[in-house]
Amino acid sequence: MPPSCVTLSPSVPPNFGTLATSRMESSSKPEVSPTPSAPSANPKPAKLNSYPFYSPRFWHGMRPAAWWRLLRSGNFEISPSRVPMVISVSLTTFINTLLTCLQNVLFARRLREAELHGPPVFIVGHWRSGTTLLHELMVRDERFSSPSTFQCFAPSHFLVTQWFFRKFASWLLPGKRPMDNMDAGWDRPQEDEFALMNLGVPSPYRRIAFPRQQQVDMEYLDLNDITEEERENWMSTLRSFLLRVSVSTNRPLVIKSPTHTGRIGHLARAFPQAKFVHITRDPRALFPSTCRLWRSLDEVQSLQTSKEEGLDEYVLTCLTKMYDSFHADRQEIDEHHIIDIRYEDLIAEPVGTLRKIYESLRLSDFDTVSEDIQDWAENEHRQYKTNTHQLDPEQEKHLLDRWSDYFDRYGYR
Repeated sequence: MPPSCVTLSPSVPPNFGTLATSRMESSSKPEVSPTPSAPSANPKPAKLNSYPFYSPRFWHGMRPAAWWRLLRSGNFEISPSRVPMVISVSLTTFINTLLTCLQNVLFARRLREAELHGPPVFIVGHWRSGTTLLHELMVRDERFSSPSTFQCFAPSHFLVTQWFFRKFASWLLPGKRPMDNMDAGWDRPQEDEFALMNLGVPSPYRRIAFPRQQQVDMEYLDLNDITEEERENWMSTLRSFLLRVSVSTNRPLVIKSPTHTGRIGHLARAFPQAKFVHITRDPRALFPSTCRLWRSLDEVQSLQTSKEEGLDEYVLTCLTKMYDSFHADRQEIDEHHIIDIRYEDLIAEPVGTLRKIYESLRLSDFDTVSEDIQDWAENEHRQYKTNTHQLDPEQEKHLLDRWSDYFDRYGYR
């Protein structure tokens, strides 16, 4: 049977390990139950951080056409309890259109002349593999920038509105993300996949709106089975968004989205000098942590209630599809443009791991930022511990079978 999503010790965040100056204080391999236990089809969900009713959802950044396509793709199967959210988003979409028109007028010349300030750095890897932690660490280097939460939330008009939300509307967001204890805020680095979704292009993240559908836009996990026109439209939307971010930041971009993992071949061709940092994590922790992620997003963001049927299979299928494409395409990328790292190494040796990334990809002088990373490792997050995950032997065996290539390639047997 498929492994069930079981997470223990929910009070601590899954992103961080216990940091010491030079080594982890405990084993990097997730704890696995040594004795068999009865598989649970409906394990008790870990407690999620609260998300206030007044906080905006992803969909509030959409314009009318994108919002209509989203509703239509879900056959308008909206749960009664989510109707107020639908009404709120529907009204907001027209405001977004007006603000977009204002931005197009005020920033017309700068948008015409916009360019990327150096090749982008893409952080890729499966959800919950440490991509967010790595993203946060890399943008501590002020020579880089990243799409922010607000820019991904309101990708059509952030150039004219981000100042207001930063100054007067920080209270709209909770202090922590629902799925872990990572800080939330309009200026925090964010996944550009949310921006693409809000701009109306197909995205696997549309599944969050209608989780009963499970596998939505799966062909956009690798961009291989879509038409050339669809691929060009997707890439054009990504490029135009990144150009708007560059107008705002005037620095090279560090971009993070797990969904880009299976797209590296297409991204490397579209951005010939782009660099890629690929991060992996022990699947025994990766699987239950990803289940927790989707469960938290379904609870907070979806337009319909869900019993999470098929969630295990969805997680298993996504990794396989993403990595089939990743392994096929990475051979096209220059060895100095891509590097593999492990989550376990990142939390054990953050300074050494970041130095390795900088030197391998020939980014810039790491010594400039090394002291700041060391300070982070020794002070800011030393109190955090990784969640403990438990799979019984039967569940682990199934995971070893379904994700055998990942286990073997990255040394997690």
